Amino acid sequence: MLTIGMLTPLFLEWSRYEMRRADWTVRRYGEALSWVIRDIGDQPVAGLNIGHLMELRRRMEERGCGPARIAGILNAVRSLLKFCRDVLHVEALEPERVRLPRIPRRDVVYLTKEEVGDFLGAIIRPNESWETVPISKLRLRALAEVLLGTGARISEVLRLKRDDVDFEKREARTIGKGNKERRLFFTERSIEWLRRYLRRRSDEEDGLFVTQGYPPRQFTYDNVKQLFWSATRRARLKKRVTPHILRHTMATTLLFNGCPIGHIKELLGHERLDTTCRYYLGLDMRAAKEAHEKFLTYE
Repeated sequence: MLTIGMLTPLFLEWSRYEMRRADWTVRRYGEALSWVIRDIGDQPVAGLNIGHLMELRRRMEERGCGPARIAGILNAVRSLLKFCRDVLHVEALEPERVRLPRIPRRDVVYLTKEEVGDFLGAIIRPNESWETVPISKLRLRALAEVLLGTGARISEVLRLKRDDVDFEKREARTIGKGNKERRLFFTERSIEWLRRYLRRRSDEEDGLFVTQGYPPRQFTYDNVKQLFWSATRRARLKKRVTPHILRHTMATTLLFNGCPIGHIKELLGHERLDTTCRYYLGLDMRAAKEAHEKFLTYE
């Protein structure tokens, strides 16, 4: 019988190369499925049933796992079942029957204009020249500027090759969520910092962001995460800055400057407008107050 443990390596390879999931997503799937095996045993996939899932949830809740953690593990199970049914044609529980817990809505964390300046200044100080700073600093500054200038997901940016970017049009094509191609639009500032970084590169690697070792390799999310944490501490920010917070910062800046929510949806690469609305529509209280005063009248 094909068990969860037996199929996990094949499932992870399919996720990485066929579905083009980000490396950190693939690792998260692997960790989640190892938890499943630990909690309910290495069950045959064809024998997985609702009882197993209820037992899994019970054990996770007893350990104090929150809704987001439980949802992440159950989502990995759902994806494995979909792989088994659609790719391997193995009889298995319908993925739709794996119910995910409702995750409480979190406040959208973003940076103010001043915090953006502090964060970027902690990477390259205003009195430093981009031509002489270590290229590692220039790479991080260019990456942060690209995230702020495009609103892209970090996985979308790290997939980019040099040839993907049209510097004249300030555009790039990348693979977004759900393995769908989409366009990114750069600000003049972000494209200029990208140009500066590429001018300082001496390697011939195709990747847009690469490591400094020889041979250079594609930059990974693990590389980025630690560097962002260090820059956050140097900037003495109370918020821990992540690539996703820069994505929120781009979206909220557009919103506060009067950009229609439909355009923000397209720029973020959301498939559904209600996703964009759920995250951002209630944020601009200034606009809400103005609308209240303008439109609410009983005369």
